[in-house]
Amino acid sequence: MRNYVLRRLLVALPSLLIASLIVFTLPRLIPGDVVQLMLEEKAYGKDLDDLRAKLGLNRPIPVQYVEWLGSIARGNFGESLWTRQPVLSELARRLPITGTLGLMALVVAILIGIPIGVVAAVRQDGVLDFFARSIAVFGLSVPAFVLAILVTLMPAIWWGWTPRTQFVTLAASPGGYVLQFVLPAVILGIASAAGIMRLTRGMLLEVLHHDYVRTAWAKGLRERVVVLKHALKNAVIPVVTVLGLQVAAIAGGAVIIEWIFGIPGMGQFLVDAIVQRDYPVIQGINLVIVVIIVASNLAVDLVYAVLDPRIRY
Repeated sequence: MRNYVLRRLLVALPSLLIASLIVFTLPRLIPGDVVQLMLEEKAYGKDLDDLRAKLGLNRPIPVQYVEWLGSIARGNFGESLWTRQPVLSELARRLPITGTLGLMALVVAILIGIPIGVVAAVRQDGVLDFFARSIAVFGLSVPAFVLAILVTLMPAIWWGWTPRTQFVTLAASPGGYVLQFVLPAVILGIASAAGIMRLTRGMLLEVLHHDYVRTAWAKGLRERVVVLKHALKNAVIPVVTVLGLQVAAIAGGAVIIEWIFGIPGMGQFLVDAIVQRDYPVIQGINLVIVVIIVASNLAVDLVYAVLDPRIRY
């Protein structure tokens, strides 16, 4: 088991290095010049060059990347080009907000996807199975931001009700803090729940036809014991693998969901940074997201090895 963990860690390190290069390069491909935005159109060429040199943007891109990578290794994410505030302090304030939303969305996806997938498999081709598959197709077809806009606009048009847009801090009201994430988390978790449901149903249907499951039925065990104790444990292994991919989908969807619901997390911070071409902020947020995704996939690999001991060897 220890060798397996070490191998997975060795694979994760090159992935992080390659991701850091992409994270550093892509923001600079966004059309527009941050210096031109800061000085507006009336700036002269000398003013542009002076500000570019002050911000350190006049040096070659490879030199900037190496210096940025070295500062990241020291725990320094740089400063915002606009506010000159440390990026790390702003991320430390916003990361728990996005983490709460993402964790609640993942819990919603698991609580909806796995139970419905089990029921759909056990009652194959029945009314519940047909209803579950229809909901899954709907969840996979409608993007989260479209559903969020509909949930925001339709109640306002029909009943004059709109979701709360004023953010409540944890210190002010713990209950209100959690409650304000419920609707965004449900919307964000629906698409992931649909994928989990379809995979759970398909894998459970396959496992239910294995010989050891037939043996359990022949022993006269109850349906609940056969399905949950014998079949589901093996059927859920691919589902656990997919959960690592769902973390990436939820992290990407949180950007728009936070902007729609006015949640001051990393997603809204990223949108503002992209509009302002604030390279250190964009790089810092994307790097944190990449680290979370790599760590979640590493955790999934470890859980995979626990569920199936053959993986360790």
